[in-house]
Amino acid sequence: MKRIAGQNQDETTETDHRKKQTLANLPESPLHPPRDKMSVSQVNGKFSALPHDAEVIPFPLDVWEEIFLNLPPHFVVCVCRLVCNEWKDVADSESFWKERCRREGYHLNDPTKVPRDWRMFYFLSKNRRNLIKNPRGEDGFQRWNIVQNGGDKWSLENPRLPHPNPAVKKTFVTSYYMCTKEQLIDLEKEGYSPSLMDEIQPHIRISDWYAPRWDCGSIYEISVQLLDKNKRIVKTFSPEQVSFPQWNDQQWNQMVHVFKDYGPGVRYVNFCHGGRDTQFWAGHYGIRVTESCVEVCPALET
Repeated sequence: MKRIAGQNQDETTETDHRKKQTLANLPESPLHPPRDKMSVSQVNGKFSALPHDAEVIPFPLDVWEEIFLNLPPHFVVCVCRLVCNEWKDVADSESFWKERCRREGYHLNDPTKVPRDWRMFYFLSKNRRNLIKNPRGEDGFQRWNIVQNGGDKWSLENPRLPHPNPAVKKTFVTSYYMCTKEQLIDLEKEGYSPSLMDEIQPHIRISDWYAPRWDCGSIYEISVQLLDKNKRIVKTFSPEQVSFPQWNDQQWNQMVHVFKDYGPGVRYVNFCHGGRDTQFWAGHYGIRVTESCVEVCPALET
């Protein structure tokens, strides 16, 4: 294709015009140098305004810390700390992340157990989540290991009564001989370092929801173990079986337990639950389970 005469010159003129517009549209701010001292550079096809001398305004570090405290935390880590050594010092400082924890209400469970890395403590507290995969059976039995599969085996059904969490649309259902399943959680792979687990020993909260059928008796059981790196038992929660008579109200029940002061060395959590019916009826008349949960809680629950 032949290039039209004067096209390069027109493109250059248009580019210069866009540069001037970029500078003219910059908001006035104490964080920006005056517009007449700024230039426009093009990086990866995008225009950005930069001061000619590329110097950061020399505010005291405590002023920058206060500014950073009002910015999103990921922006501080992924953007601000890359600007210069002074900003990196602020973004990496223990005082900054301690203050961020204080302002957002992330307090230590035990004041005598202080984290080595306050930034990690902050993000793990902020991003607390359920470590059980596929807790509601939305993906069938993926991520679960079937331990016992008696009677007519494990199955999936819709809840017979609405669950307290409207998002629950599936339940795991047991049969007339014992059905149990388990899931092993690798804490280090989930982001909880050995130093955090040993020094802070954050609370580990487990919960599980279960319900019987109204027309058939059933049994529910649960066993949760904290394991060391060799998968030896450190602590166990294994309450007595819960029994339901025939002709019950088939309401949902929740089992909750919090592991505390379990000592150093915990690297895995093994969650196992299940049950059966007590009438030995063919089919799936046993206990229903769903919405299983394991959470590591670095910060004090309020």
